[in-house]
Amino acid sequence: MKQILSRLYEHERLSREEAREVLLNISRGQYNHMQVASFITVYQMRSVSIQELQGFRDALLELCIPVNLNGTEAIDIVGTGGDSKNTFNVSTLSSVVVAGAGYKVAKHGSYGVSSAVGSSNVLMALGYEFTNDQEQLKRQLDRSNICFLHAPLFHPAMKEVVPVRKQLGVKTFFNMLGPLVNPAQPSHQLFGTFSLELARMYQYIMQETGRRYAIVYSLDGYDEVSLTGPFKLRTNERDVILTPGDLGKPQLTQADLYGGETEEEAAAIFRNVLNNEGSPAQFEVVTANAGLAIHCLKPGSSLEDCIEEAKESLRSKRALQAFQNLVN
Repeated sequence: MKQILSRLYEHERLSREEAREVLLNISRGQYNHMQVASFITVYQMRSVSIQELQGFRDALLELCIPVNLNGTEAIDIVGTGGDSKNTFNVSTLSSVVVAGAGYKVAKHGSYGVSSAVGSSNVLMALGYEFTNDQEQLKRQLDRSNICFLHAPLFHPAMKEVVPVRKQLGVKTFFNMLGPLVNPAQPSHQLFGTFSLELARMYQYIMQETGRRYAIVYSLDGYDEVSLTGPFKLRTNERDVILTPGDLGKPQLTQADLYGGETEEEAAAIFRNVLNNEGSPAQFEVVTANAGLAIHCLKPGSSLEDCIEEAKESLRSKRALQAFQNLVN
């Protein structure tokens, strides 16, 4: 590690294979916490390169407990976190809405990063029990169209990094990796990113995989379609800037997306939205993101029709039913 750190301090970049090897060695406990912290801190001072990000991703996928969907077409809707906006659980709610609309969702998530309550936190508060049992996950997918892959259960090798990340208390390159290392590697993914640069890197990586993707970044900093202003959308076919009006949506404010400070507050918002008792703004932003996910699955359909499918999933309470099936 001393040699690696010396090179990095001299502003050198690691190759894809070198990055993979370092992360494998970290997971094996070959470095002490001070060395790991120093390594992570390098990337607080300069951006991670595409080759480095690919190498880190290769290592985590190699080390994870894989989930075999047996060719089932499914989508993950996931944000990087790290946008410091403390929004309610948009991607998790959108995932449930997509499931209610009849599509399979393999949602990857963990505890909160840039909001008080992450996807795992709110699901725990709502009574969902995490599992990495393959058969149970497949039953959930069959019964409710959705299963949830709680990251710590599938990436046990990262236990070496957890205490270091907690002590550092800042966003690290591991936040960039989370959405890329879904252990099911589903056929489709809708990503939210906290920067334009990261959106570009995700696009490069996803082009290599050959899977279908949609990558969004709201130009005012949100890692989802926030409807607070224009957003960048990158897909297999196009690269475009859209506005809330282009989706037939109103423009919202940051206050409209407030997610609460506790798991109880976040869970109350979650339940309200599924019961059609949320605010109009919550309805609009969830159906915008769910509609984009459906459009990723059905690129031949119009975005307007896909958003309408998402709205119907909520209004009919099919989304609520899907979630109840999942929890029960």
